[in-house]
Amino acid sequence: MAYELSLPDIGEGLTEAEIVRWLAGPGDEVEANQPLVEIETDKAIVEIPSPQAGVILHQGASPGTVIHVGDLLAVIGAAGEDWNVPNAAVAAAPATPAAKAITPVGANTGKAQAVPLVRKLARELGVDIDAVTGTGRNGRITRKDVAAVAAAADEGAAIVEPLSKLRRTIAKHMSRSWEEIPHVTVWGPAEATGLLAAKQGSGVSIETLLVQALLPALSQFPVFSANFDGARLTLRTAYDIGVAVDTEAGLMVPVLRDAGSLGSEGLDKEIGRLVAGAQERTLTTDELRGQSFTLSNVGAVGGGYGTPIIPHGTTAVLSVGRARDEVIARDGQPVVAPMLPLALSFDHRVIDGSTGTRFLNRVIEVIEGL
Repeated sequence: MAYELSLPDIGEGLTEAEIVRWLAGPGDEVEANQPLVEIETDKAIVEIPSPQAGVILHQGASPGTVIHVGDLLAVIGAAGEDWNVPNAAVAAAPATPAAKAITPVGANTGKAQAVPLVRKLARELGVDIDAVTGTGRNGRITRKDVAAVAAAADEGAAIVEPLSKLRRTIAKHMSRSWEEIPHVTVWGPAEATGLLAAKQGSGVSIETLLVQALLPALSQFPVFSANFDGARLTLRTAYDIGVAVDTEAGLMVPVLRDAGSLGSEGLDKEIGRLVAGAQERTLTTDELRGQSFTLSNVGAVGGGYGTPIIPHGTTAVLSVGRARDEVIARDGQPVVAPMLPLALSFDHRVIDGSTGTRFLNRVIEVIEGL
């Protein structure tokens, strides 16, 4: 008897997901627990496995379609088994339009390196992704590469690029944070001579050293490692630090759990794993939620000072820019030293300006003491 697989409850209050791509099609044989389809939630791309061995008799939705928990996702049965598609399922699964084969002149050929979301955009814009030259890391094809090819193929026409589910989620969260949280931002440079020397001497990442510099300040000022819902402030004794990562799909913030319990080597290894997982979209939803403080190293992409937006539900975020040589006074004499731009945004409902300044000064003190 055919098994009707519905979109399962994927946790943390998420009620819908977008089909990214099917890993098996109608008529294909699948094994139990074999990955069947990739879906994108608000936070991650998740593989849904087949609940049993059999043949795919029906797909409930096309790539790019948003479906809700409980909607029909797929039907698995025996080869040749007759299964009648319900009218509702037919209506919910629009046909995917045929793509125009747009091939840029001089493009590379072969198997394209692109994440599923970029492949989906190529289908929507009618671009042959295997013929696109990638400008991303290690030759990976980005959304901008696809959009540029589509624009070149139809010079003068406006290109409407649909937002991915992740980008829509980012927009929603940023709007909510900016509208509900009274942001205050304080700035201050830290001399980075010791920080850069520590990085070179230890071989660990800048992010690892910055997290270690945050821990004494978070311990001294617990209100910065907290969750706030507008009425209740929950102070966190375990420092779960979100580390912002720039990815081809958009900004992602994997969470470094209980950072204070990890040594330098453990921190560096875990941060490296989280950054790689965010870039490849392989992290679980649990690894992308629940931070008590957020660190954003905009210096990794050449940034300086900014006004970082506080993730909703937390009280503060620290943005760190790229260290640049500046002339400063030392013992009454002008010297050139690398200066690190720091910008701390905090929720003025629970943190006063004086407390925010003291916290930032403590971070600066630790960085300059390295």
